[in-house]
Amino acid sequence: MLRRLYDWTMAKAADPRAEWWLALFAFVEASFFPIPPHPLLGLMCLAEPKKAIRFAMVATLASVAGGLLGYAIGHFLYDTVGTQLLALLGLTESFPRAACYLRAYGAEIIMIKGATPIPFKLLTITAGFIGMPLLTFVAASLVSRTISFMIVGVLFRLFGAPIKAFIDKYLGLATAGFVVLVVGGFIAAVMLGGGGKGTAEQCSHATMASIAVGA
Repeated sequence: MLRRLYDWTMAKAADPRAEWWLALFAFVEASFFPIPPHPLLGLMCLAEPKKAIRFAMVATLASVAGGLLGYAIGHFLYDTVGTQLLALLGLTESFPRAACYLRAYGAEIIMIKGATPIPFKLLTITAGFIGMPLLTFVAASLVSRTISFMIVGVLFRLFGAPIKAFIDKYLGLATAGFVVLVVGGFIAAVMLGGGGKGTAEQCSHATMASIAVGA
């Protein structure tokens, strides 16, 4: 079953419309969609390694654009749309901690955390909620998304054939590894640690009441 799904997806990844699907997935994932675009990006790079950098650029720009939507939701529609989105995504408890860290470290959190499996949408909505300067947000998002997607693009551009051979041979192992990575990212989002001890202690106890007054 997994092998048939893999073969089917590989065929679709080589479709000329795949770039549009990649852009769409990257856009919506940055603001509200739960599934990351990396699997599709990886398969597209496997199907056409020579276009890997191009695919990574498409994903990067679309993700930053989607991040602006997430920012707008957090800034203008948090009470009506943002709270429901966070609840649906299981990120409600992580939100006050994310806001606390963003207030303490600003763009650094976007650049570092945004390049990890921690859901980027959590950071975009939170950045809008706390009113992070828009140009700072866009610049930090470009850095984090470039790192996140270009790593995939460059690796597949340089080592596309060996990577594909490994996945073809060890599909089950590769799938399990990706699942572990995603689960680890969500666990990290819940814990959302880092920074100095004082800030970590303060943010670990952050609540909606505290971040609402800028504590």
